[in-house]
Amino acid sequence: MLILDHRCRALLTLRKLPPEAGSWSIVGGKLEYFETLHDGAVREALEEVGVAISIEGLLCVTDHLLPHESQHWVSPAYLGRVTSGCTKNCEPRKTREVRWFPLNQLPPNLTMTARNAIAAYTRQFPQSLNRRPR
Repeated sequence: MLILDHRCRALLTLRKLPPEAGSWSIVGGKLEYFETLHDGAVREALEEVGVAISIEGLLCVTDHLLPHESQHWVSPAYLGRVTSGCTKNCEPRKTREVRWFPLNQLPPNLTMTARNAIAAYTRQFPQSLNRRPR
């Protein structure tokens, strides 16, 4: 879930655990049994970063192959906007930090899913890279 605020900043989480520990990621996680992708994305945003979100659409799907970690994930990435709540690290065992980043000032160590979601968003909305943080 690529969550953007009204200033077009991306909310990223710094992972403590595999896959891709030590990298900045978009919000996401595993589905619960019989949970829809939409409902899972909404739940994960609340569980991981403490915000309610609205989903604006599907950005991309990443075939997330991590042979050095013996993992393979299929990761849909939605575009979400915060509707209520204040962002915070709700999972300190899994997440080192939660932070907003302007799209033109992203950290270099992004996860594969974060890179793909942000690239899909900026392809669809190229003007978003020209927005300056206030």
